[in-house]
Parts: sequence; C-alpha cells; structure tokens
Amino acid sequence: MRPSPDDPGFPAARAAAAGSLAELDAVVPACRACPRLVAWREEVARTKRAAFRDWTYWGRPVTGFGPPDATLAVVGLAPAAHGGNRTGRAFTGDPSGDVLYAALHSLGLASRPVAEHPGDGLALRGVRITMPVHCAPPDNRPTTGERDTCRPWLARELELLRPTLRTIVVLGAFGWQATLPVLGHAGWRLPRPRPAFGHGVEVPVEDPLGDRPVRLFGCYHPSRRNIFTGRLTPAMLRDVLGRAAADAGLEPRT
Repeated sequence: MRPSPDDPGFPAARAAAAGSLAELDAVVPACRACPRLVAWREEVARTKRAAFRDWTYWGRPVTGFGPPDATLAVVGLAPAAHGGNRTGRAFTGDPSGDVLYAALHSLGLASRPVAEHPGDGLALRGVRITMPVHCAPPDNRPTTGERDTCRPWLARELELLRPTLRTIVVLGAFGWQATLPVLGHAGWRLPRPRPAFGHGVEVPVEDPLGDRPVRLFGCYHPSRRNIFTGRLTPAMLRDVLGRAAADAGLEPRT
C-alpha cells in the first residue's frame, strides 16, 4: 500500500516512483509528512500578510522550477513564507528571488529579471532551481529531521537531471550540507575529506555513470540579511552563477 501524504515515508515512496520531473512536480505538492511545516505554511496562508491580503496563498510544498534537461541546478534552502508559499513557485515574490532572478537575467539565463507569480512569463534557459526543503519553515529554519524527511524529493530531482547535469550551485551552508549526502548516496564520488561550504568554492564531483565530473559551486544565499549586510553583493552572485553557467556549457552573457 502507498503511504498517505501525512506519513513520514511518503516522500521516499512517491519520489522513487516518479519517472520524470513532470511526475515529481505533480506529487510534491501533496506532501504533508512534516507536521510542524504543514501547520506553519497553512497558518501563514490563512492569516496572510497585510500587503497580500487579496492573494489566495499557495500554502503547499513548492516544486522545482526550470526545464527537465537543465545543465545547471541551483539548490536553495526552502520557500519563503510570503514568497514561494504565497505564489507557488521557487524564489518568486520575495527579495531573495528578486536578486537571484536579476542575476540570472543579466547572464541571459532567465527571460525576465523579476519573478512575481507563475503566470508572469518567466522562463529559465538551461537552469533548474530546487531546494532541500519544499515547505516554508518558521523563521526560515527547517530542522535536520525535516531536511532528512524531505531529502528524497531532492535526491530524485537530481537523479532525473543526471543525464544532462553538469554543474550545481548551492546557495548557503544549509543547502550544502543537504546536497552532499544526496550526491554521495546516489554514487557521485565526493572528495575526501568532505569539502566545507564557502562562497566561491568549486568542487569536482566524479560521476561513475557519466563521462565527465559534475562541478559543485558554493555561494552565499541571497537572503535579505546577506544582501543588506554586504556579505553577498549582486556582483558576487553573478560571478558564481556566471562561472557555473560557463562550466555547464550555457554560454552566459558577459
């Protein structure tokens, strides 16, 4: 019997059964495996923020976004309470997304510089954006248990991208710590000792199933705090994304 959506085993069972990214994207929003996250995302969707009182919030897990044959994957953290949790699309409707999509657009990898809602015409070229936790967490802080429960979705997404995937940009230490075990468990050969996260770090990851390594890039997360403090500037983000895109064969705009 298939586990119900509120069973902790739901992600592992249903992710493994997805034969394509379209199938994966269809089943992710049904997940209710983490009670704390379900309660939070639905409470936010019910109470709303005053500026968005006329919106009907998505209030469910947010899927990855981008073409199924992407050569570059961008791994974030989790949807924002009033961003992806409101709009239903990754990095859409929040300040972090404004910075990320502006950088991608400047490189010729996004059709427009601003992500407002799923019907805004935004399309990505050769890039797939995903996350290790698909529900908005309180205070933007998922627990390690929630990360581990959600891990099968990320694992299957990267596995389905594997035939074309050439580079991965991980935004922030949380995403880095979530992504490395996924790659290791799937058979990618990580350097030893396991590489530490850092902005601008580049790590070649051997893929026994492929004809070339996948290159892993570390980048600070474009959070409002990181941008406000100057820890990450738009130029720094563009530099990492540009190097990763070039390595992925996407010929980014200079």
